[in-house]
Amino acid sequence: MIANLVALAAEEEQNPLIPAGPELLVGAIAFAIVFFFFWKKLLPNINKVLEERRAAIEGGIEEADAMKVEAQSVLEQYKAQLAEARHEAARLRQEAQEQGATLIADMRAEGQRQREEIIAAGHSQLEADRKAASQALRQDVGKLATDLAGKLVGESLEDHARQSRVIDRFLDELEEKAEATR
Repeated sequence: MIANLVALAAEEEQNPLIPAGPELLVGAIAFAIVFFFFWKKLLPNINKVLEERRAAIEGGIEEADAMKVEAQSVLEQYKAQLAEARHEAARLRQEAQEQGATLIADMRAEGQRQREEIIAAGHSQLEADRKAASQALRQDVGKLATDLAGKLVGESLEDHARQSRVIDRFLDELEEKAEATR
């Protein structure tokens, strides 16, 4: 068979790139059948799959854009809430500082008032104690002075009214001398 083919090829000197007529006809019919099969069956399925992919990709892009817009909206809301929370925290901090300052001022005023009351009570107690001590001292000095004067004079100075006048005059003179030396 190979020998037959070689003999046929040697007899015909045909161009190897151009097939013979019957082969060309069989090849054209086979190509038409395959082309018709691809065109009627395969090509619509391929186009359908490609269209579904395109729709899915476009839908995915649209969905991604919608999600991006929604995410941006949520981000803006979050930023607004965060700014509002910061503002509220600053306001509360300011109110606390003002309340603290007011409380400190009130406590200082209350402390000052209590201090003044204590000082006034102390002064009035000192004045009362001074008067009581002065009165007791006058009586004691008056009694001693009367006894001493009675011993010096040699007679009793028991007259109470006269005794009080002499003692008061003597103590007033002592107070005037004490104030003059200050």
